[in-house]
Formats: sequence, C-alpha cells, structure tokens
Amino acid sequence: MKKLPKLGCACEKHDLIESEYRTSIVGKDLTDDRNAEVSIIQCRLCQRIWLKYTVEFENSSDLNRWFKGIIAKKEVAEMKSENAIEYLENLPWYICGGNFFGSKEVFGEGKVNLELEK
Repeated sequence: MKKLPKLGCACEKHDLIESEYRTSIVGKDLTDDRNAEVSIIQCRLCQRIWLKYTVEFENSSDLNRWFKGIIAKKEVAEMKSENAIEYLENLPWYICGGNFFGSKEVFGEGKVNLELEK
C-alpha cells in the first residue's frame, strides 16, 4: 500500500477531535461474523463526506482496522451497512489504518483487506 501524502485536512486521520466532524451511524455489517460498525462522517473543516468501516476483534486488537472513503452526498441516504465494503472497493482509493496497519494511515485501492492474519 502507498503511504498517505499530506493532503492538508485533519479528516484524513483517524484520531479526529469530535468537534471536527459530524457522525451518523449506518449500522452493523454482520457479514461473515465481522460485526463491523459502518458510519458516515462529515468533516466540519473541508465538508468532505466519508464512509467509514471499522472492524474490531475481541480476541486480538492487533487485527483491528478501519477503512474510509469519500462518498457522494446523494449516495449517503441509500447506503446500507452490508454494502459498505463493496462501495469502498469500487472507489479509486480509500484510506485505511488501525493496529493492523501499524497505526498508520495508508492509501488502499481495490479489495479491502479483512483477513484474520497479517
């Protein structure tokens, strides 16, 4: 995966301050027992809207990861949690991070890595 270039907005990072964004929960993706949280985040600074997919594993925090990609405003209302992975995989790029990626934000494209091993 490519390293994330500095694009200039805090929304490209995972550890946003709550006052920097608005969040609405889409739901849980229970596909393949993933129990992933799917949400829509809008940055208050640049107004970009992101689809965020967060997977946490109870047995191993080293496998925890998140993915987020820009979503068009017109597509937000139709987004369903079980369609989030397919949506991200069809974007030209997305950002991923978390313990699985060494707690660094990196660009991803194509298939989202949901493997249970590094």
